[in-house]
Amino acid sequence: MAKHIVAALQIGSCPGSTKDTLKKILSYEKKIKESGAKLVVIPEATLGGYPKGSNFGVYLGYRLQEGREEYAKYLAEAIEIGNGEKYPEISQLCALSKATDASLCVGCIERDGTTLYCTMVYIDPKDGYVGKHRKLMPTAGERLIWGQGDGSTLPVVDTAAGKIGGAICWENMMPRLRYAMCKKGVEIWCAPTVDARPIWRTVIEKYCIR
Repeated sequence: MAKHIVAALQIGSCPGSTKDTLKKILSYEKKIKESGAKLVVIPEATLGGYPKGSNFGVYLGYRLQEGREEYAKYLAEAIEIGNGEKYPEISQLCALSKATDASLCVGCIERDGTTLYCTMVYIDPKDGYVGKHRKLMPTAGERLIWGQGDGSTLPVVDTAAGKIGGAICWENMMPRLRYAMCKKGVEIWCAPTVDARPIWRTVIEKYCIR
């Protein structure tokens, strides 16, 4: 198997502005080119944002109007993906991938009707948008704002860097999900997360051993 450079773009979202966050990602074009990376992974929920600490006005037995208003703003900042490149954010990510000759794995909040999903999208320099994975089971309070993936989006994508696939955040603790991906021949595992605890080093080391 050939050796390739892979990279993690360790950035955060611009609060309340997917447009500004996308500009931030695109601003790394030169650095990605110079790095020679063939794969760049961008954290969970970067486009759309991870509203850490928010409760969206929900308490046991109560749902407050200000929470509904907060959710409406969050919904508006999510991106549409559909089948890919006709949507502006995906189109611009495809252009970045082509310009840098690097495949991208990008964490985003996907809007499908009135349901939001925590999603990772795969972008290829030659083929553009090549797939997505919706988080199967949002963790704890995430279930308040995100829908569940139905298991139909578990792609392993063939890229110049190798066959890539992965799971989002605590999905990496799901043995059957990992098994399903390994059966598909995944070679490079992408694990975008917003969890910054030291345990994640152990989780990734465990993957390497296996």
